[in-house]
Amino acid sequence: MAYDIAELLGRGGRIHFVGIGGSGMFPIVQILHSLGHEISGSDVNEGSIIEYERAMGIDVCIGHKAENVDGASMLVVTAALFSDNPEVARANELGIPVIPRADMFGYITTLYSNSMCVSGTHGKTTTTCMLTSILIKAGYDPSALIGGKLPLINGYGRVGESSNFVCEACEFKDTFLHLSPSYSIILNIDNDHLDYFGTIENSMKSFRRFAENASQAVVANLDDANTVKALEGFEGRIVWFGESEDADYRISDAAPYDRAFFRFRLSRRGEDLGEFTLRIPGRQNVFNAAAAIAAASEIGISADSAREGLESFRGAGRRFEMLGEFNGVTVADDYGHHPRELSVTLDAALAMGYDRVIAVFQPFTFSRTKLLLTDFADALSKADIVVMTAIMGSREKNTYGISTQDLADLIPGSVWFETFEEVRDHVLSIAKPGDLVLTMGCGDVYKCAHMILDKGNE
Repeated sequence: MAYDIAELLGRGGRIHFVGIGGSGMFPIVQILHSLGHEISGSDVNEGSIIEYERAMGIDVCIGHKAENVDGASMLVVTAALFSDNPEVARANELGIPVIPRADMFGYITTLYSNSMCVSGTHGKTTTTCMLTSILIKAGYDPSALIGGKLPLINGYGRVGESSNFVCEACEFKDTFLHLSPSYSIILNIDNDHLDYFGTIENSMKSFRRFAENASQAVVANLDDANTVKALEGFEGRIVWFGESEDADYRISDAAPYDRAFFRFRLSRRGEDLGEFTLRIPGRQNVFNAAAAIAAASEIGISADSAREGLESFRGAGRRFEMLGEFNGVTVADDYGHHPRELSVTLDAALAMGYDRVIAVFQPFTFSRTKLLLTDFADALSKADIVVMTAIMGSREKNTYGISTQDLADLIPGSVWFETFEEVRDHVLSIAKPGDLVLTMGCGDVYKCAHMILDKGNE
């Protein structure tokens, strides 16, 4: 059933979020809380996001229970829920409106006349953070909804006083088709979420529809073959970025200045915009930065302001985030959960001069692990040592007959364990001064990183 969200919010009352601890839910919680709405929520596990929410004065329960819903005026639910969730069942019984997160997210984009929506299989969070940083430093005072923590705003979202809105636009279950973008930014299109799309071609069709929803322009990667193919015959305005000579915003002279840290030059339709220096590792971030600069430039932000914004950005939470050291061992954490993401992150890690890179990987969803099994093995094999956890199924049941052992069989010398405690103890038994321990995955493997660091410093 479709609801008029503006009308529902206008009634007041308590908004209850089911899955409130998710990185995609938290920015919506922040924005609605900042607008004065009463909020509660529930989730299955404790976590850092829930700690932030409780510090905001929000009542968060651990465990989905029917009684959590009593007295709520509406529910906002994550797409990761199982169909038999007791809170949703209770809301339906009481006639309380149940609003998918995607619909609430879409409603928020309608509140702003300039919505800049960043999509792509890889790099969404980093690019959204870059663009948000540029707009803030340029005095454009944007509101923002980000899938990772941006240190500049100490959160996953903010409410500005302008008509500018920057957000991360996820393709899973066509969430981004609920948005109302002024600018649709497409970083790349890869073979992910095949449990939903089925084929890469279906995914490309969704990205095409996302592009067609842009009221001003599409900002797209001319060097990504799938993106170019998805936009064939597109009649709207496209602003291309990339290293190709035909790009409107052309990257040149991209090279490392300090191991895995890059600088590059950018020109805009033949006009040299100068050199840009990145403070986060990985060559892939050159393209992410070019996308952010292009989008910012299109709304009137100068190259100098973009340069200042980029140089102030030192990374997002869980994006190759350096957490600390113990006994000469460095511990970092990364959100990468697709083979291509693991590959580029490990390339950057290996270029940083550590003696060994110990990758601690948590596979996320049975379908992705099954469908991309050999790709995962190839990517992880770049690490010097591979330690893995059990698969985090999240929204899925294991109808695929897959386990981490299937992945371990393809990676010589790798090991895996059922519990984080076992992973922690194994890593501590093998880590040596000069090593980098890098936890990787979009589930809760970051907890394991902190367990390793805490135990190592005892």
